[in-house]
Amino acid sequence: MKLQNLLLGCAAACALGTVSNAAPQHPIFGPNDPFRHIVIIYEENHSFDNLYGLWDNVNGDQVDGLKYAKPAKTVQVQQDNTTPYQCLLQDDVNLTSPPLPSTCTDSANGMTFNSDFVNAPFEIDNYIAPTDTTCPLPSQFAPNGVPEGQGQPGGCTRDLVHRYYQEQYQLNGGKQNRYVTGSDAVGLSMGYYNTKQLPIYAYLHTAGAPHYVIADRFFQGAFGGSFLNHQFLVAAAAPVFSGAPNDAGAQDLHSVVDQNGMPTSYPLYSSPLGGQAKDAQLTASCNPPAGRPATPAGVTCGDYAVNTIQPWFLPYAPGTADYKRLPPITNPNIGDRLSEAGVKWAWYSGGWSNAAGEVGAPGWTNGGSKKKGCTDPNHNPASSWPYCPDYLFQYHHQALNYFANYAPGTKARKEHLRDEAEFIQRANKGELPTVSFVKPIGEENEHPGYTGENGGDSHLVDLLNAISNGPEGKDTLVIVTYDEFGGQWDHVSPPGMHDPHGVHDKWGPGTRIPAILISPAFKYSRVDHSSHDTTSIIATLEHRFDLAPVGGRDRRVLDLTSAINLGLYNGR
Repeated sequence: MKLQNLLLGCAAACALGTVSNAAPQHPIFGPNDPFRHIVIIYEENHSFDNLYGLWDNVNGDQVDGLKYAKPAKTVQVQQDNTTPYQCLLQDDVNLTSPPLPSTCTDSANGMTFNSDFVNAPFEIDNYIAPTDTTCPLPSQFAPNGVPEGQGQPGGCTRDLVHRYYQEQYQLNGGKQNRYVTGSDAVGLSMGYYNTKQLPIYAYLHTAGAPHYVIADRFFQGAFGGSFLNHQFLVAAAAPVFSGAPNDAGAQDLHSVVDQNGMPTSYPLYSSPLGGQAKDAQLTASCNPPAGRPATPAGVTCGDYAVNTIQPWFLPYAPGTADYKRLPPITNPNIGDRLSEAGVKWAWYSGGWSNAAGEVGAPGWTNGGSKKKGCTDPNHNPASSWPYCPDYLFQYHHQALNYFANYAPGTKARKEHLRDEAEFIQRANKGELPTVSFVKPIGEENEHPGYTGENGGDSHLVDLLNAISNGPEGKDTLVIVTYDEFGGQWDHVSPPGMHDPHGVHDKWGPGTRIPAILISPAFKYSRVDHSSHDTTSIIATLEHRFDLAPVGGRDRRVLDLTSAINLGLYNGR
């Protein structure tokens, strides 16, 4: 049966997000399926409005960007959940007043502050240019950013908090109006980039570029940060910390949240619990021990790992104590499902060979002598041969390294956990596996705080060129998306929050994030308005290769058929 006919089955239901929580019609890709290879490129930490809010329209089809943001979801409110700010407090060293003028004065949370920003979204490029020297050295910790002229080029901002309970507070039931109050970076959360100056925008609008479908209703799979959303990408589930202590002792990693669902205080938020609040790796305890406040009703609780936690297996951050590492997990994941079906696949991560001690493998840059030790100047000196991770190698981005099936020494690890350098080699040679996950290293993944947006986006374009210019480019589908919002505001409510469309549960989905499907096989560039989240990616793989679901969300969520149908057949 032709792919076209099978895709058309959900076209009406997918149009403009009119999708219920009922199980979608599953596409079964037939002999006319043009895609021999599927590549998922997983970037870092940006909301849709933050990056793509000025995308405007695609062949007359309007993207739901910044100009459609209604004031009620634009204006941020104070902790009383009613009073709007007059100004945006800033703590990024390049956005404070001084060095910027003081054009606005406001009072909130017991302080009076000056700012050059009114309470509204603002364009970051007007204040921090891509060429500005505001990026820290890889080894440098700069919580509020690096002053212009004192750092490396790249136009970096400070990082912004992006954690499980905080995001739910920021979303405010879909009102989208507490991003500033619930953030350590306060007003920066309302910043956005000039979409049309991004390298990816220029690439896709250059003569001869492949067609694309931009998805403007694509949400991060789970509330919070990178760790949990990487788990939702591969397993559609929050991992359980087996045997987690629940005694209020030093090794108890449960969070403690206040009546507002917040686990800490910030410049514009004071927790009623004061020092009793605790922002930790696990969800709040369902039965807190004596001496700890009760967990409020309606707060997700248990022994779930939701915030950044190190894996049990190497590579993990040097010096991490055993009690701070997640015991090996065994729940189903998409890698296992693909292997069981005989589908060739790999997870390609920038810096993996150095971090995992794969001496001499593609991407290895640390010489060949134990006596000399790690020789790459960017290696973390706290590590020891042969484990030579880059300073900005992110251990919690290695989703499958948390699973027992991919422990060091296993065949599955050797075959499937590979370095991004090998992916580029294979793309150039026409030797890609059927499914590739690509995770750039910290310097190149677009993450605020330690890399500039323009530089990370340029690396994305380099990856796309390697794929499209390779022998297999013509029959490859590339899915580009981001793990989560990075603490940045977006005006579209996630499913389950004032939005009846799309599948949701207690884990999410959270803030809207960028997502684009790109392929030379596409005949049209369009906008997909259907409701998707991160688990739609593995749902697409499950339906494509007739695999059993790995969790609950991917069983119910709409896969990416609607976007594929638009690219191949203009939605008809």
